[in-house]
Amino acid sequence: MRIFDAHCDVLSKLLERPELDFVHGPEGLDVTLERMLSSGIGVQNFAVYLPQRWSNEFRYVLDSIDLFHERILSLPQMQFIRTKSDLARVTNGDRIGALLSLEGVDSLHGNLAYLRILYHLGVRTVGITWNRANWAADGVLEPRKGGFTAAGTDLIKECNRLGLIMDVSHLSEKGFWELAEATRKPVIASHSNASAISPRLRNLSDAQIGSIVQTGGVMGITFVPPFVSDVQPVSIDRILLHIDHVCALGGKRHIGFGSDFDGIQEWIVGLEHAGHYDKLVNLLLKHYREDDVKLFVFGNWHRFYMDHLPEE
Repeated sequence: MRIFDAHCDVLSKLLERPELDFVHGPEGLDVTLERMLSSGIGVQNFAVYLPQRWSNEFRYVLDSIDLFHERILSLPQMQFIRTKSDLARVTNGDRIGALLSLEGVDSLHGNLAYLRILYHLGVRTVGITWNRANWAADGVLEPRKGGFTAAGTDLIKECNRLGLIMDVSHLSEKGFWELAEATRKPVIASHSNASAISPRLRNLSDAQIGSIVQTGGVMGITFVPPFVSDVQPVSIDRILLHIDHVCALGGKRHIGFGSDFDGIQEWIVGLEHAGHYDKLVNLLLKHYREDDVKLFVFGNWHRFYMDHLPEE
């Protein structure tokens, strides 16, 4: 069964530690080519996330995209996904699709020309913030709990015009609702869970999940242990509670996965790296119909991106 993972931080690790081996890498990386092949990952979204000391420097965004081309897309098993036709080729072929996203717009400094450059370079998803505030909006951990700035509202309009998908993971709750009001397009939460199950600020309330469902978005259940359960260590079966909850809110066709592999320092027992995705699939098949499992692990994200990627 093919997997579509909506978020990993491999590029951030390669930026800081270029000696890491993306192909085999038994140490240092959660996501490697070898592990993706072994567990059946068909599409992986690679986030451009800059460590805090570099977060305001656009040149490191470009360095990250260069790493994406040189270390990942250069492999014959990988296929860059920029358009619907790219995704269709991956779906009907045997290569792994690679999407490119930006996590946090700090480095753009309100310059929408930078945003357009990233679109031309193949970025298709934009996460507005990380946990703190930037020029566009407040992150979920910003104490003042604000929403979007005037410049951030311009960012929403330009993302809509370009067709860039906006990601609300890490965005403040006020920002979430301002975005929901301002955007003409569905939004995603690439790596967020249900706060009703694990009450963390990074997780989504029932109202937020309901909004994503009603407007045609998708949320990616993430594997960050505290976002899955307060009971440590976290076992793999605790993920089922989040799936059950989102389904109860009408979200069966709006659930995917966004592991956050390589962006975490602790792991779910039995799901320590991308090579263990098959364990999750086997668990899901014990609790849900096969057709539903196919939606959760691939179909819902695939449908969304087929609807919202550019034609060419």
